[in-house]
Amino acid sequence: MHRNERGEDNAVTRPQTLRPMQIRLEDERREQLIESLGRFMADEFDVELSEFQASRLLEFMVKRLGAPIYNQAIQDARGFVQDKLEDLEGEFYEPEDDD
Repeated sequence: MHRNERGEDNAVTRPQTLRPMQIRLEDERREQLIESLGRFMADEFDVELSEFQASRLLEFMVKRLGAPIYNQAIQDARGFVQDKLEDLEGEFYEPEDDD
């Protein structure tokens, strides 16, 4: 059992302060994404990026787009699971014997 700031028991508590989300990419994944960004910019826009520029662009994208995309993925997964749970009885219901 958890206690709130007034010392009262509280069965369900959530942290009051939220930490900013930090997406950390493994080195190998980061290098792949930097190369991919460089190719994309060259193919689509005829812009040659240095490794440093591609790295900075990736950092910007992860910082600005990472959390919203992550949050949308969580919402999509939640909806999928809720749909499956709502249909659980219809999928797996076994009639009971009245005998």
